[in-house]
This record gives sequence, structure tokens and C-alpha cells, in this order.
Amino acid sequence: MHEDSPAAARTTAAPRTPARTTPALAESLSASLPEAPPPGPPAGHSATTIERGSFCLARCSCGWSGPARRSRDRARTDATEHLAAP
Repeated sequence: MHEDSPAAARTTAAPRTPARTTPALAESLSASLPEAPPPGPPAGHSATTIERGSFCLARCSCGWSGPARRSRDRARTDATEHLAAP
């Protein structure tokens, strides 16, 4: 009374082939994409922190000045946010 287990169902689907791109197509795709500028502060901007007594404030070469802060870290964050703004 020994029975063989039923065979697993098999499908006969065709194997998938990866999509191919021709060299000309690959060149046109890469040529059409603009090259990204390097990240960094906008031209003409150079932010620093200045201490006045127990306060620290951020200043930029464009004339911008952040609020006076007791926290040097917060003044540096103000300068970073100014440089990141358009």
C-alpha cells in the first residue's frame, strides 16, 4: 500500500530574456541627461559665525545676518539654512 506522491505541477512558460539597448540608444540617453552641478553654497555666499559677548550670530557675505543666539550650534544651523535657501 505504498503510493507515490503526485508530481509537482509544471508550467511550460518561455524563459524571459532581458531587455537590450543598442549602443546608439544608450549614448543618446546619456547625452540627453544634463550634468548635475556640484552641491555647495550659491555663488557669492560665504556664511560664518561671529561672537559678541555671550551671543553668537551668523553672517553672510551677501549682507544677510541671522538672529543673535546663545547657542553656537543654532547659529551654525541658521547659516546652513541660509546657504541652502535659493
